[in-house]
Amino acid sequence: MQRHAGILVDAGFTVILVGRNKKSSTALSQQAFSQVRLNCFFERGKLFYLEFNFRLLLFLLKTKSAIYLSVDLDTLLPNTLASIVHHSKLVFDSHEYFTEVPELINRTTTKLIWDKIAKTCIPYADVAYTVGEALAIELSLKYTHPFGVIRNVPLLQNLPNNIIKEEKFIVYQGALNKGRALEQLILAMKEVDCKLILIGEGDLSRSLRQLVQTENLTDKVEFTGWIRPTELPEFTQKAWLGYNLLEEESRSYYFSLANKFFDYMHAEIPQLCPPFPEYIGINKQFEVTVFCDAKTTEIAFAIQNLLEDSELYKKLQKNCRLAAKAYNLQLESEKLKRIFEAL
Repeated sequence: MQRHAGILVDAGFTVILVGRNKKSSTALSQQAFSQVRLNCFFERGKLFYLEFNFRLLLFLLKTKSAIYLSVDLDTLLPNTLASIVHHSKLVFDSHEYFTEVPELINRTTTKLIWDKIAKTCIPYADVAYTVGEALAIELSLKYTHPFGVIRNVPLLQNLPNNIIKEEKFIVYQGALNKGRALEQLILAMKEVDCKLILIGEGDLSRSLRQLVQTENLTDKVEFTGWIRPTELPEFTQKAWLGYNLLEEESRSYYFSLANKFFDYMHAEIPQLCPPFPEYIGINKQFEVTVFCDAKTTEIAFAIQNLLEDSELYKKLQKNCRLAAKAYNLQLESEKLKRIFEAL
């Protein structure tokens, strides 16, 4: 969202980016736009969502704006109400298939509530968009409301010529959560001759660290915790392979298009991906990934095969450079500007 806020400031808009304070939140960095963090007593669960939506609604009602931009379904209700009260425009940015996330699969009542919010509020949106073509079609059909596509991609930059890759390592960046096939990846490291670095934290932080200890893999698997977004590209560029697998346990994952997919692409490193629609579509244009199911044996085979096939690796790496020229923030920013300037 910082990327998009910066784009809109460059286009002449005054932007206020609203988030929430967490116990683990780091200090805000100076930006060209205003930033507000709402303080919440609860950190997670139903009470958190109730409290956060109530606090967000109060803030938005006191902050009249020409346009309210809701990022994901969990902020849509207060933004919709504020846009109605202030007779303002409403934009909905859906980063994922929210009602189909793994956390809601077995929670029928909670899922029905979010789906009701979506069906009630989305028709009020003057513009709605999401991260990829397949998900845009799915959401358009489900909510009978048109969804466009704005991809979350990095700025196109020339990579430094002096990147030193001292050793071959696989990088995973993102939340250490269920469904990311991280347990399978760690176990696969027994069979491959390289290192694994996991960047991030999440619900599985403790259990994954315990798994590494139990399997005697401390010399091959490293946890960095969270690192600053500004430091991430330099780190990723030193990697040999990116990891982006998901288990097909939800339609949200099936229709996903992760930010890390483009981060790896722009770092010019091949990656392992699941055979899901968004990745298949892009890979038909530019072969940048090795498709693999989220199973330990298949992960190990795919990594080892790439270690032994230097020509395939070079081909994928070259395609990353070409693909980055087609999927970058310079191009997406023009689309975003046109949307907001037309409101």
